[in-house]
This record gives sequence, C-alpha cells and structure tokens, in this order.
Amino acid sequence: MRIKAKSSRPKLGLPIVVFSCLFFFIAGFFASAIFFQDAPTVKPRLRLLEVVNEEGHKSIPHGESGEDAIGSIPFQVLSWKPRALYFPNFATAEECQIIVKMAKASLKPSSLALRKGETIESTKGTRTSSGTFISASEDKTGTLGYIEEKIARATMIPRAHGETCTMDLGLHCHRTSGLFAWRDAGDAR
Repeated sequence: MRIKAKSSRPKLGLPIVVFSCLFFFIAGFFASAIFFQDAPTVKPRLRLLEVVNEEGHKSIPHGESGEDAIGSIPFQVLSWKPRALYFPNFATAEECQIIVKMAKASLKPSSLALRKGETIESTKGTRTSSGTFISASEDKTGTLGYIEEKIARATMIPRAHGETCTMDLGLHCHRTSGLFAWRDAGDAR
C-alpha cells in the first residue's frame, strides 16, 4: 500500500488566481497611464492649396477625372461639432469683390414664414437682411466656378453635388449667414 505524501506548499485556488490576474491587469493599466500621460499628440499634416511636385513624392497614374499632380490645402479646424473649417487665403480680395458685385445686383429682402394669423403687412420691417442665390453659370467671369472647384478639391465632394451660392447681407450689424457672408462697406456701424 502506497501512502500519499502531503505537499508542503498549499494549493492556490481558482478564485485567488483570477483575483491576482485582475489585480495586476488593473495596476498595470493605471501605471501605464501615469508613465505616458505626457506623450506628444500627433497633429494632422497641413495641406497646401497649391499643386506641388516635391522631390520624393511621385504622382501615380490617375483616372479620367483625376489630377496629374499631388496637391494639398492648408486649413484649421475651428470646431468639430458643428464642423467648421478655416481655409486661409482661399479666395483673393479681387475674387471676393467680383462675387459681391454680382450678388448686389440681385439682392432681395428675405422673406418670412408667416404664423397663423399673421399677414405680410403686420410683419413689415421685421426682416433685417437681404439675400440672393447665384450659380456659377450666371457668372460671366468664371470666378464663382473657380471658387466652387477649389471647394470641391478641399472637401473632396464633386462640384456637381454642391448647391448654388447663397449670399446674405445683414443690415444694422445683425449676424449674417451663408457660404459667402459679407457686410455692406457703406454701413460703418
């Protein structure tokens, strides 16, 4: 008859092993957060508006609607929610003046959505802005079409998927809205 010898080491139970693993995992997680809290954040590479052919960047064969050169556009994210981007020097002062001149010719007072019981006469003088919609086909100089192409390149959304340009002139220092918001230079307030 054989006699079983008793082990001098006590057996670790499953709960103790699970608890130990969980403890060391949590301790490691918090320790790594302490050591790497000053890690530098990666900033997105700036994109430039000009088409560039830098040494080291070779363009590859492109499709029928593609471009033969590598391009980049500088921008700054002003807000993620709602999404707002700033493109410095996106349009020149001359381009802006051409568009403003074209829009001024067709400005009309903004209309109101009347509530039940309201009439046009009772809301006269309520609107403080004038606006117009213009499309690139109305621009004989081609400036608006050129700007729309730049917008398409910056947003990666084809020009055909865009909308007509909205011009809104706010009067009496009220806020304006629209793609190209501007103030009348004659209004010094």
